[in-house]
Amino acid sequence: MTARSLERFPLHLGLGGTAVPQPEMGGPEWYEAYGDRTAGDGRDGRLVSLFSFSESWSSWEMHPSGDEVVMCLSGSMTLHQQRADGSPTTTVLNQGEYAINPPGVWHTADADGPVTALFITPGEGTTHKAREGNGAAGED
Repeated sequence: MTARSLERFPLHLGLGGTAVPQPEMGGPEWYEAYGDRTAGDGRDGRLVSLFSFSESWSSWEMHPSGDEVVMCLSGSMTLHQQRADGSPTTTVLNQGEYAINPPGVWHTADADGPVTALFITPGEGTTHKAREGNGAAGED
């Protein structure tokens, strides 16, 4: 058994209850390689990752393959969602609270100072788009 930093070495939850440590996190090419490494798990695979940030996200993202769980471990963050019908939702997450981004829902986040959050993400088909304005839902 080896101890690893979830922030540096995300975990893939795969078919058959497998938990597979991933190589050290990198830029956009890391995500493409992750998709290649885990393609056999299709929609049922999940990426478990930990991020610390203190600034609002610069983009929106959407996961078409399933629900994403976002759990605030420390600090406070505001999660913005824009549903398929265009309706916006804003949820403040404090330490120990979580929210779910349903499949196909665009989402982004604002930080109210330093935040650490846990993400359980269906990585297959994830899409990003630039965030404009102040980032509130409906203003992209």
